[in-house]
Amino acid sequence: MIRVLLVDDERLARKELRRLLADHAHCQIVGEAVDVADGIAQTLALAPDLILLNVQMPGGSGFDLLDELDEVPEIIFTTGHGPCPADYLLKPVHPQRLAAALERAAVRAGMGRKPRKLFIREGQRCWFVRLTDIRLFEAEGQHTRAYFDGGSPLIARPLLQLEKMLDPQQFFRASSRHLVNLADVDRIVQTAGGSLALNVAGVAVEIMGTTHHAI
Repeated sequence: MIRVLLVDDERLARKELRRLLADHAHCQIVGEAVDVADGIAQTLALAPDLILLNVQMPGGSGFDLLDELDEVPEIIFTTGHGPCPADYLLKPVHPQRLAAALERAAVRAGMGRKPRKLFIREGQRCWFVRLTDIRLFEAEGQHTRAYFDGGSPLIARPLLQLEKMLDPQQFFRASSRHLVNLADVDRIVQTAGGSLALNVAGVAVEIMGTTHHAI
């Protein structure tokens, strides 16, 4: 059973989604939200498996909602304004397109323990990235750069906030500015100053407190 949250400021749009979802016995609508703030609150309270999320709403967009979540469920965007990243459905929603999008979401949500994902937005580009697929986090002031296949965008979150979301068995605090995914360390080298550095994602990360240690 997929637990679904509807987030749309249009009452008739939510009513139509309810009607269409009634044909999908594996989907259970657990709640509705009418704007970004309501959507954030409902997501945190209900922990849905899937959000059918309108893009443009008064007071903010669906992307603004995702920016506030530490853990992102499966998302299907509903929009009348053209293509979006990931799965999207143009309004009015066609039943067959909804069925296909639900099937893809069910596959992603049903593959054992769901991996935690991070929504990342930089300019006009955005990604849904599994935390385990991020090779390196690098602090840049109050923001953090994330390195993964397909990009190295700047996230509007401090490194300390991101660190609290990560598995300490997988991510190593190599320095005050770096969190390293240990699975992606290419090699360990010794710098000219005698300290150790990890090579990850093409970046040499000097490990704090290792000066003059031998390899």
